[in-house]
Amino acid sequence: MIIGIDIDDTITDTYEVMMNYAQKYTIDVLKREPIINEKANCSDHFYTKYLHNWQEGEDLEFLDEYYEKIIKNVKPKTLALEYLKMLQDEGNKIILITARWESKKFDVRQATQEWVIKNDIPCDKLIINAENKLIAAKQENIDVFIDDSFKNCKMVADSGIKSFLMDTRVNRGLEDEKIKRVYSWPHLYMKLKGEI
Repeated sequence: MIIGIDIDDTITDTYEVMMNYAQKYTIDVLKREPIINEKANCSDHFYTKYLHNWQEGEDLEFLDEYYEKIIKNVKPKTLALEYLKMLQDEGNKIILITARWESKKFDVRQATQEWVIKNDIPCDKLIINAENKLIAAKQENIDVFIDDSFKNCKMVADSGIKSFLMDTRVNRGLEDEKIKRVYSWPHLYMKLKGEI
């Protein structure tokens, strides 16, 4: 089976790293109290903007300042590596599909490749800057897709590819009958075993 998997907030705990830097940015740069919009259900990965009620452009300023630190400092989710390794050992092909985009300040591709190697992430192929993950999924003949972005899961599920949404604080209110929500890597593995 070919499994397409997102990196941030699917394999990693990016939310925690991102939120800490977002709080710092809101306090130090924007000079505002970092009050979180608890009702924000975000269908994509730009949740810091919605959670902090940032104005247009403030999210880009934030990413310009902290993007490299976020990418280099994220850690794998609890048990993610163990279950990814089991999936690969069972003969499944693991393709990491990330929307991480290129930056003028640093080489995102190189930083991500180094992060994958440093953290010993089981991976048969790494696709970076996948703005449209459905295109990547189709090109790679993905059988199963896993992401924290509801928007990505919906697009891929609507094309007929089995999709799993990794539960996060910012996607909890979003549902679709074609998308199966999972709450952890053990839960995802159990669901995948039902699919294999």
